[in-house]
Amino acid sequence: MFDVGFAEILLLSIIGLLVLGPERLPRVARTLGGFVRKARSSWISLRHTIEAEIRAEEFKEPLKNFENEIKSTVDSVKSGVDKLKAGMDSFKDPLKDPDPAADGNSTKPEEPDDSV
Repeated sequence: MFDVGFAEILLLSIIGLLVLGPERLPRVARTLGGFVRKARSSWISLRHTIEAEIRAEEFKEPLKNFENEIKSTVDSVKSGVDKLKAGMDSFKDPLKDPDPAADGNSTKPEEPDDSV
């Protein structure tokens, strides 16, 4: 991230020692280290979150394509079923009870004789 070498760290330590003194320098160094640690962990957490979102977006596109394929397959199956139903309805009509008057064989069933 920052290109800080040994010479720069040594120079900053000497300046910090002169400005802050030997009593406060360790405490300030510890506090600065804590801030750097928190900033680094926040950055890593943010990076992991962004990477996870990118991976999730990469998976959404194939899933959306698969969903569209499934919908088109379901629609074609439904249209096929509707055509079969229409075809079955045309076969049912001749099989329905025919109208006896239409055949010309209109014979009434004989009623039983009660005179016995």
